[in-house]
Amino acid sequence: MNDPHASVPVHEDGAIAFWLTRLVRAVDPGDVARVVAALTRAQPGCAGAQVAWPHVLPAPAPASPSLTMVRSRLERAGLPHVSFGDVMALRLLPEGRATLLVELDRGADQGALLAALHPYLPLIAQALERSLRMCELEDSHRQLKRSESLQRALFAISDLAGSELEMAEVLRRLHGIVSTLMYAENFFIVRCDPQRRTMRFLYYADTEDTDVPPLNVDHPLDGGRDTLTWHLLSGGKPLMGSIEEIGRQITGEFAPIGPDALDWLGVPMTRDGEVHGGLVVQSYRQGIGYTAEDRALLEFVGNHVLTALERKQSRDELEDRVRRRTQELATANLDLQQEVLERQRAERLQAALFHLAQLATADIDKDEFYRRTHAVAGELINAENFFIALLSADRQKLEFPYYVDAGVRRTQERALGRGLSEYVLRSGRPLLALEEDLAALAARGEIDPERIGRPAVCWLGVPLQVAEEVIGLVAVQSYTPSVTYDQADRELLSFAALQIANSIHRRRAAVSLQHAYAELEQRVAERTKELRQEIAERERVEEQLKHEVMHDALTGLPNRSLLRDRLERMLITLQREPERRCALLYLDVDRFKVINDSLGHLAGDIFLKEIAYRLRSCVREPDVVARLSGDEFAILLEEVASPDAATAVARRVLDALEAPMQLAGRDLAPSGSMGIAIGGGAYLSADELLRDADTALYRAKEGGRKRYELFDETLARNAVDELALEVELRHALLHGEFVPYYQPIFRLDNGDVVGHEALLRWNHPRRGLLLPGDFVRVAQDCGQLEAIDWQLFSQACERMAQPDAGTGFVTINVSPQHLRHAHFDRRLLQLLGRSGLPPARLLIELTEGALLEDPVLVRATLERLRATGVQAALDDFGTGYSSLSYLHSLPLGKLKIDQVFVRELDAAGGAGADTVVSAVLALARALGIGVIAEGIETEAQRDALLAMGCEFGQGFLLGRPGPLPRRATVDLATVQQDAPGHA
Repeated sequence: MNDPHASVPVHEDGAIAFWLTRLVRAVDPGDVARVVAALTRAQPGCAGAQVAWPHVLPAPAPASPSLTMVRSRLERAGLPHVSFGDVMALRLLPEGRATLLVELDRGADQGALLAALHPYLPLIAQALERSLRMCELEDSHRQLKRSESLQRALFAISDLAGSELEMAEVLRRLHGIVSTLMYAENFFIVRCDPQRRTMRFLYYADTEDTDVPPLNVDHPLDGGRDTLTWHLLSGGKPLMGSIEEIGRQITGEFAPIGPDALDWLGVPMTRDGEVHGGLVVQSYRQGIGYTAEDRALLEFVGNHVLTALERKQSRDELEDRVRRRTQELATANLDLQQEVLERQRAERLQAALFHLAQLATADIDKDEFYRRTHAVAGELINAENFFIALLSADRQKLEFPYYVDAGVRRTQERALGRGLSEYVLRSGRPLLALEEDLAALAARGEIDPERIGRPAVCWLGVPLQVAEEVIGLVAVQSYTPSVTYDQADRELLSFAALQIANSIHRRRAAVSLQHAYAELEQRVAERTKELRQEIAERERVEEQLKHEVMHDALTGLPNRSLLRDRLERMLITLQREPERRCALLYLDVDRFKVINDSLGHLAGDIFLKEIAYRLRSCVREPDVVARLSGDEFAILLEEVASPDAATAVARRVLDALEAPMQLAGRDLAPSGSMGIAIGGGAYLSADELLRDADTALYRAKEGGRKRYELFDETLARNAVDELALEVELRHALLHGEFVPYYQPIFRLDNGDVVGHEALLRWNHPRRGLLLPGDFVRVAQDCGQLEAIDWQLFSQACERMAQPDAGTGFVTINVSPQHLRHAHFDRRLLQLLGRSGLPPARLLIELTEGALLEDPVLVRATLERLRATGVQAALDDFGTGYSSLSYLHSLPLGKLKIDQVFVRELDAAGGAGADTVVSAVLALARALGIGVIAEGIETEAQRDALLAMGCEFGQGFLLGRPGPLPRRATVDLATVQQDAPGHA
């Protein structure tokens, strides 16, 4: 075939005919366009030509900018042709369907070129129209064939959904259907459960991949994370192209597995916006790939495949349920039939058992009882040969009260031997034996054949048991092969044997009962006498138990229960007689714990007995002395003329207690504290009176012990005030009313601030700024002090971590309560981490008393804190136990000299204080521990400390506590004038 791009000499007739022939033979628009372009280029003055048309493939080569511009002008102007400079656009078909773009030689005549082409334009238009129409027809035909294939595929998929085929065959045929629509040699179907986040491969065919995933097995969807299948099911969007192209389509990690396909196409199967599976085809062959049309087709088919799979699965599940239900009904029918037979059998058995039960109480003799029993057994099984054997009272003989064999009845007895009856009695189980079973028992030596007598074809014996004790047996036997017994007969005879045994036992019991009545009357008389003795003894024991329950085991005094009972009765009397008064003295022995710990619990018990004795000697009847608990006692004075009478008894009791006592080789001087409450008609319960007496006792102990305190309205108001203060403390905790005040710590030689001590203050909304002494005791009693401390710790660390707080350390006072917690250090370090304060800038202050409770726990806690940089300081050194072992063994960074010693440095006769302070400083230097002097209030005190070599100090002279100023150092001239306080 000639080259369509060859030049055509149009001025020759042969060339024109050749061109026309090529134009007629051109089939598709591309061929027609190439012939037209060749004709145009052959004209004089033409430098180049091409045909441009939209929506037709293949597209022509891109035009130059000038040609593009002139084509746009032609489309806007609506003229047959448009020129611009050396380029020209000529309309071949209306509506811009085909345009001839021409590039002219410089100076060429456009009119001549148009005139040369004008005769051929109608032919060109006809050829283009014909080729475009043919192209559209071919495309329509191709689409129609594809639609027919798709329709057949959908019909086939629908048929598969309702077929009787197994699921595996359905999936194989689905593969074949997809293969008719596109290249699907490598194909798989995967289902997905969006609720359970699982996937399951239903079908997998691949010519390259040898690692086939398990089919019909649920896998976690995220188990195949970042694979192609995972992205398809998770993203819910089709994926198509090579591995590299797909990698650019998805977001996130991408980790394909298996052989790399040259082209891969996967579409999700969705239902109501949720992904329920996917279809995937892939190609490993060069030249075989997938188009957007394949993708749309596979998406459409995928939804029908999902419907077909769901219908098939639902059909299979329905058939399986029907099959199971049918099988269940058949089984139920068989069970029902069996139940009917069992019920009929049970009715016969029930009637037989009822008859046997009636025989137990029937007024008949022994022979008639056994005869009727035989008749009842004959209604259940063949009992032509029947006997009942019973063990004698001494269990050495076997008695046969009823024996029928071959129609002959006789009675007999024999000594126990190795017969069949004895075997059943020994084993305690029913025996169903044929001739061969009897031979086997004889071979094992269980029975003696000579004692069996005439051998039976079938022998059935069941033991008679009462309360798991074998008393005999009932047996039937057959001498003809036509009559044998089975397991059902054994069960029937076993049920009958239970009732027979009960009936025999009841008849025997009835006889025994008559003999027992006479014995019972005699035993009743004897037992009545014994019971009278037992009742008397029990009354005595009950009185003793009542005394023990209401009295203290150690001292013999009434206990709290008895005292409360007496108080309740006394208060009832006072309600009836308002003019009467009583008094309750609540006593606590001073320092009993020291005595108990020092001398031992045995000495402590002796001590308490002596205290009880002294208390009893101070009162008279009907007054009551009671021990409430441990070292707490109470005295109830039921009649007092006035409070003075009660206080007189109180003084007498305290004087009696203070008498010297010798115990465990020691001379002791006991003492006590006492609270007194005067009872009257206003008290409604014993607990109220005990409460008020306890309140008065608490006030007496606060006043210095060895004294008594009388409860009055002031104490009552104080108790109410403390309750109100508890409520206010909780409110303050919730609203952050507790704040730290910082007292600066100075270097004494140059006055530089090296740190601050954080002291607790309460910004009370009504009472103003409160010092710890106003509320700490109540906070500790109601269990809120620890929470307040942690709030203070948090605020102090957060404030000191701020840039304007400087770089000095901050000290916080830690009470013994905190050190009882093994996790105190961990919680403190977590607080430091949240606040941003370096551990090295925190110093915790401990009192010497805190070290005594659990030195091992305290040492371990301080060691862990020191390892992180947090140091510890021993506060108020010299006022407590001042044990040198603590300074040596504990990881202390500093100790603070108590202000008691500092105050004496400038006082007259303060040489002793100089000696103590010098000794402390020398000891600290020897141990490498820093020293801070507290309470410096005068220049003389500061100078004395400097002279002794004390490095650090704090006190009102140097700076009072107050909020931390917003600068790195403390201005002594503007320090707030505030009273000293304790953490």
